[in-house]
Amino acid sequence: MTRLLVCGATVWCLLIGQGVEAQAPAAQAVPATPQGALAPANLAKPRARPPFDVTGVWLHANSPTSPFRFAPPPGFKLTPQAQVHFDAARKAQAEGGVYRDDIGQCWPAGLPVIMTRVWPIAMMQYPTAIYMVSEFMNSLRVVYFDRPHSDPDVVVRTHNGESIGRWEGDTLVIDTQFFIGHHHWIDSGIPASDAMHVVERIKMVNEGKTLEIEYGIRDPKSFEGEWKWTKRWNRVDDRDIAEVSCYPDLNDHMPSTRSKENVR
Repeated sequence: MTRLLVCGATVWCLLIGQGVEAQAPAAQAVPATPQGALAPANLAKPRARPPFDVTGVWLHANSPTSPFRFAPPPGFKLTPQAQVHFDAARKAQAEGGVYRDDIGQCWPAGLPVIMTRVWPIAMMQYPTAIYMVSEFMNSLRVVYFDRPHSDPDVVVRTHNGESIGRWEGDTLVIDTQFFIGHHHWIDSGIPASDAMHVVERIKMVNEGKTLEIEYGIRDPKSFEGEWKWTKRWNRVDDRDIAEVSCYPDLNDHMPSTRSKENVR
């Protein structure tokens, strides 16, 4: 029997043959570009020298002035849909539980949360892109310099979104859009929707030993206006990252993943 596998741009394939039609999942693919970020011809193109190079291993400097949480700012106002989640999370916490601990169930942390875990991130900077690999679930994030944002009709949405970088003086500006809006949180009870838009402004300070990152986040499906935070990362030259996998059954001992305490 002859069958033809016809694939769409991102997710589904159509299996056709002698009257048989069936949908089957296909691997997600990054939309095609004229040249890959690591293509030799692309890397060789003349470009201005960047103000700094983030290549190295970095660890979030958790402190009172650089907390790991992306807590809502004073006077914040949520949308009615987000308020339902927020109220449920506060109720669960008051009763000693947690609310929808998707990370404990091995869902990706996603941006912005992935940027403040207690695990290091290895960053590799090239003229065309910055590759970030977190030791936390080995989450991959790529910041491209050689292209604009993808067409929203064909882009593959992810928990870390599509990040496009540019240099403004001594500041690296990263614009990230196109997120997955399920099992994705900005903070406990604050959902990240598919409309979230993150702009990071990164400076290298302390003689190259520290990254200072200002986050500006808008998500009209979850809250009003723009929320801002500033976090710091320290260079850790004595650290490497390892291969790390997340398995739900190995997290069963954690209070946040037990069914009676993980409110869903």
